[in-house]
Amino acid sequence: QVQLVESGGGLVQPGGSLRLSCAASGSIFSIIAMGWYRQAPGKQRELVAAIGSGGSTNYGDSVKGRFTISKDGAKNTVYLQMNSLQPEDTAIYYCNAKISVRDGAPNYWGQGTQVTVSS
Repeated sequence: QVQLVESGGGLVQPGGSLRLSCAASGSIFSIIAMGWYRQAPGKQRELVAAIGSGGSTNYGDSVKGRFTISKDGAKNTVYLQMNSLQPEDTAIYYCNAKISVRDGAPNYWGQGTQVTVSS
């Protein structure tokens, strides 16, 4: 059993910053990749950022230069530093992880954390 627990969402004014955290726990052999997706009302879920076990990163076009993904391997935790937030960044942010477990390497999802950017 693997769990992803997210934290750090909230309400912020335009131009502000937030930092999201996602910690993986349970019967983990290794973490292949972790990342963040978001879904705004009426829109499809989209990739925000992802980081591989070796540290390679990938960002969605709309957040490049503003958001930074990082990880702490010892804590099985991924972070998303979000700067220069805009109203269009308002969404539910979901942590995703591809984790090697006894029977394979499925994808896991967190419960989601709300980020609202508004004045």
